[in-house]
Amino acid sequence: MYFIENRNQMRSEDRNRESFTFARKKRYLAMCCEIIQREACSCAAQSENIIDLQFISQGYHDLESGDMSRRLQEHIANADKSRYEAIVMGFALCNNGIVGLKAIDIPLVVPKAHDCITLFLGSKERYDEYFNANPGTYYLTSGWMERDSDNLVKMENTVMSKLGLDKSYEQYVAEYGKETADYLMETLGGGLEKHYDKVCFIDMGVVKSDFHREQARKEAEKRNFKFEELKGDLRLIQELFDGRWNSGDFLTVHPGESIKPSYDCSVLKCGCEVNIH
Repeated sequence: MYFIENRNQMRSEDRNRESFTFARKKRYLAMCCEIIQREACSCAAQSENIIDLQFISQGYHDLESGDMSRRLQEHIANADKSRYEAIVMGFALCNNGIVGLKAIDIPLVVPKAHDCITLFLGSKERYDEYFNANPGTYYLTSGWMERDSDNLVKMENTVMSKLGLDKSYEQYVAEYGKETADYLMETLGGGLEKHYDKVCFIDMGVVKSDFHREQARKEAEKRNFKFEELKGDLRLIQELFDGRWNSGDFLTVHPGESIKPSYDCSVLKCGCEVNIH
């Protein structure tokens, strides 16, 4: 009898709890390249804000910049913007892949960065300093090693596919003959050795990195590259999610504005959309 009465009392308390009111946290939709998935999940968990995560295929980077921008704009247009204060973009300029993105109804916020390496190192300044002192460096993180472009919906839209450069050696031999296939593979496969002489593994501290570190080291040894490891910095991603958007590190795009390249050290700027009748 006591158990039944106690359970009824608990049910009554549960009903009363429905009338509780809590201070509302800010809620952001984070659209992020899947390359930063581990890092984004870690920062979202640490943020006081409510972060709804949406990960976008890394393969978008293999599209022409206009195709990448159009696909991202579709994601922005389809978002339920009534739920959010802003859409925060876990992307960089990425070969102009975000140029032209328009804010609809709510602001877009994006880091002022040329590429994801800035996000992994924590600032444009740190990346610039290392880049200038270490030209010819190929950067790796766990995300770059784990993710690829195979999950694009239409692989025929990639730049490599449009150029006919997405086939295996055997496919080239069958279509063009061995001599041409050898030339293509030498030209394409030799690209890293022509432009790089070092592998830099960036340890972001969000996953046990022994496996990824050794894989990166083996790739460096295989190509006779130097190997170096850097400690990553989550500052930019964390501040993006926390809503701490200083104008030096972040671009805030208000409704009616779009993302433009600035062609200077600020990387990005806002442009106003003009309707021509």
